[in-house]
Amino acid sequence: MANSSLVTEFLLEVYAGTWELRFLISVLFLLVYLGSLLGNLTIIIATTVDQTLNTPMYFFLRNLSILDMCYISITVPSTCVNSLTDHRNISMAGCAAQIFFFIFCAAVEILFLTIMAQDRYVAICKPLLYPIIMNQKFCVQMTLASLFCSLVIASVHTVKTFQLSFCHYNVIPQFFCDLPGLLRLSCSDTFNNKLLILLTDIGLGGSSFVFIIISYIRILLTVLKIPIKGERGKAFSTCVPHIVVVSVFLISAAYVYVRPPVVTFDVVQEVIISTFYIMIPPFLNPIIYSLRNKQIKEAVRKVTSQFFFIFEYKRNMYFSWYSREKVLIK
Repeated sequence: MANSSLVTEFLLEVYAGTWELRFLISVLFLLVYLGSLLGNLTIIIATTVDQTLNTPMYFFLRNLSILDMCYISITVPSTCVNSLTDHRNISMAGCAAQIFFFIFCAAVEILFLTIMAQDRYVAICKPLLYPIIMNQKFCVQMTLASLFCSLVIASVHTVKTFQLSFCHYNVIPQFFCDLPGLLRLSCSDTFNNKLLILLTDIGLGGSSFVFIIISYIRILLTVLKIPIKGERGKAFSTCVPHIVVVSVFLISAAYVYVRPPVVTFDVVQEVIISTFYIMIPPFLNPIIYSLRNKQIKEAVRKVTSQFFFIFEYKRNMYFSWYSREKVLIK
């Protein structure tokens, strides 16, 4: 049939029957969102202010934190507002924008995690070559390449999706606009779209996952040769949580986007699975990469002490000026 659409807007599914339950879930989402913003913003400020953290590792970590703040902000704030106000409508343009930015940030997230795994592999397994391989030019080039590739992927998926026809049913079985939900609503042939999703998941997600696993296996094999047990434990405590978060992120997203058509979930199950790749990575990445890092902790202490010093200085200056004014008035 011709690519024409009778649907001008979509309705997002309600993930709870009663307002009280929606309120509790929205508060939980909001707390996770604020925690993610606070953790990632702390990393951004610390790695920017402290010049000793001007290394490739913290360069990518700062970029990852900026990305995580954008990634979780695409869906969670609007979801909380829509749930509390019982506003389910989203326009065609709004849905297209949400899908584009969501796919873009998700793709960049995967690529950044892959580059950071490569950075740790070179730093631990090839320390003498680290300044040569992970130089500033290489870091900037990899960042720009990740952004460009993700931009292409997001654009192709968004354009291909909204070339489809949406005839009558317009309720998306999700609390945000996502590709699988829209494909199930379309009255057009969606084979090419599903094939594109499968190729993207295999080409981007699958290859990145394998590369990350191989990098960390090599890191762990190298660390096992270190005779100091404390250093081994430190390496294991850093690598294993990262692998777990990456696995949860990629596996849950792949299960939602490439699961067989015969496998269906109700709204609650869709929400639970979606939170694994929407909220968990931005919330846990600061904890795994930075908040247990001594250099980050020291940088945070420096920034905090400088802030309180400036605040106390301004306060004393104000009271000194106020006292002089009172004396002059008298």
